[in-house]
Amino acid sequence: MKGSGAYFCTASVVSSPGRDLVLSAAHCLIGSDTRQIAFVPQYTLANPRPYGMFPVLRDSAGRSKIWIASRYRTEGASKAATLDVAFAQVGPDADGEEAEDVVGGNRLVTGATFNHPKVVLIGHPAPAPRPRVCVNKTTKFTSTDPASPGSFLRIDCTGYPGGTSGGPFITRFDEDTATGDVVGVIGGWETGGPTADTSYSAYFGAEVRKLYQSAVAGVRAE
Repeated sequence: MKGSGAYFCTASVVSSPGRDLVLSAAHCLIGSDTRQIAFVPQYTLANPRPYGMFPVLRDSAGRSKIWIASRYRTEGASKAATLDVAFAQVGPDADGEEAEDVVGGNRLVTGATFNHPKVVLIGHPAPAPRPRVCVNKTTKFTSTDPASPGSFLRIDCTGYPGGTSGGPFITRFDEDTATGDVVGVIGGWETGGPTADTSYSAYFGAEVRKLYQSAVAGVRAE
């Protein structure tokens, strides 16, 4: 994602009827700095905009078209860590094409297991010239901290510091289309984890499915 001239966090396209939704972490997109941001797929230092930019749209009141669970907004990143998920509607690129038509989209999967034997984790560290890609299994992690309760997906992948938040957890990854089933995003417990070598995700359950449906309905209502 790009905002105010700087690159921050990671996002991915999630399949939707409008072909214009991206998925990231709520802690990346909450706040006033989300008013002027864009999705820049497959950014690298050598080729900063290989597929152009897709601006996050705003409504008639100037609010970004971003869907974050209301409980996350009211309770905050620690207490509502299990809802650290956000969807955003992006506009077409300079050629008038929608994001999903240009780079494809991952299928949102909810209600799956915590324990996936093979997950592709993608994230772009803030200072790195290109995204990091790691393949490993996920396990279930249950927090014992009463200030940040809940169960989360956990994956061990080295070198995922700031900037990788919002990066997708993808199962059934297809090398040809570079898409698969998205079952998580870097975030959740400790907004993704206190170290760069272990990452976490909110569990994609009924509340995340409802949030996605709200985003789809909001786009259709325009």
